Amino acid sequence: MVLDAGQQLLADGWVSTHGLEIKTVIAAFIVGVVVGITGMGGGALMTPALIFLGVGDASTVVTADLTAAAVYKSGGAVVHWREGSPNLRLAGWLIVGSVPMAFLGPHLVGWVAPDADLDNVLKLCIGFALLFAAASYAVRLYIQMRRVVGGGRWGERDPVVRPVPTMLVGAVGGLLVGITSVGSGSVIMVALLMLYPTLSAVKLVGTDLVQAVPLVLSAAVSNILAHGLDWGITIPLIIGSVPGTLIGAKIAPRVPQSVIRRGIVVVLTISGLALLDKAGWAPLGAGEEETHPIFIGLAGIALVGLVPIVWGGLRRSVGLPMFGKPTVAEIEEPRADPKARGTRTRTPR
Repeated sequence: MVLDAGQQLLADGWVSTHGLEIKTVIAAFIVGVVVGITGMGGGALMTPALIFLGVGDASTVVTADLTAAAVYKSGGAVVHWREGSPNLRLAGWLIVGSVPMAFLGPHLVGWVAPDADLDNVLKLCIGFALLFAAASYAVRLYIQMRRVVGGGRWGERDPVVRPVPTMLVGAVGGLLVGITSVGSGSVIMVALLMLYPTLSAVKLVGTDLVQAVPLVLSAAVSNILAHGLDWGITIPLIIGSVPGTLIGAKIAPRVPQSVIRRGIVVVLTISGLALLDKAGWAPLGAGEEETHPIFIGLAGIALVGLVPIVWGGLRRSVGLPMFGKPTVAEIEEPRADPKARGTRTRTPR
């Protein structure tokens, strides 16, 4: 009976008719699993994936991704709020800076770029944002590694908030998210680490999630007003990403996160270069929508080979062995406070 039903669907052309929705659900599910496992990715993985799959132009994809993100980020924020992990004063100052700039972002691009060039301009912005996100994650990892090696800096859970720098971080992050949907986690989290090096890992993630909800909502509403909302993309995004995130969170303890996290940096870099190439950025293309697969492929191979070597060199520079313990996941989620050895502190995802 099931086989007959499947054959009937194929005969009626259901799969070909709904191919766009199927691709979107699959992509959203895969990205959701990665986000659930690692706690990172989100818009930085989803937006380029949907663009490359051809489910819509850049503005349509950004709007749908932001709308879906507002749904699943709200759930994570509620969990952290109940556990008391966010620093609400810090999140408040971030929101003051981020929400208005996130709302301004899409309209600013619309004023600067003519309608005919809007898609390419957005692809350029997203491409550079992906490269920035990849670099930001690498910087974040290096900062965390120095904290682990230095020790003695994990006790202060509520540092003194610096309103003006915090508001500026929110403003820059909000503008980036409003235009590209990238950066609500990766970029802002790195800036918080630099501004507040004593902020605990749990507080860092909780604060970032709480501030991300109004930020993403503001960006989503503004993009809907500017470009409209395609429910044919948004609903499949939500259908795929929510269960994917839940499954990823369940299997996270049994998955080698170190490899996946390094892989995400490589994927973000390659995706950023490919989008810049697709948009015809001068150093990569001649202004036409053509790709250079050999260049992108060689860049990917070089990254796969160089990332472990560069990371090993950075580990040695702070007195750690090139490979082995602590792993990337252990550096991001230190198991023990130096002042309270033997207690495990795991960051909720």
